[in-house]
Amino acid sequence: MTLLDTDDIRSALDGLPEWSGDTSGITRTVEAPDFPTGIAVVDDVAEAAEAADHHPDIDIRWRTLTFALVTHSAGGVTRADVDMAHAIDRIVARHTE
Repeated sequence: MTLLDTDDIRSALDGLPEWSGDTSGITRTVEAPDFPTGIAVVDDVAEAAEAADHHPDIDIRWRTLTFALVTHSAGGVTRADVDMAHAIDRIVARHTE
């Protein structure tokens, strides 16, 4: 997989306003309305990650979820991370809007 450079990541993050990061990884924190909704988001992200064979690091603190994406095998951020970030955004929107 091809690593994204700083300009590529900046451009990708323009389309992912809730995300931040750099060439070492991108992250987003989500406040779910309650704990069960947070777990439902994580369940759906797990399904999407399995389908894509690309898995985020997920930190769960009550109803606060933090997603971190980096392609460890490539040593930085790739298009797979950006694609998964978009998938996570769609999942979060389904559960919180």
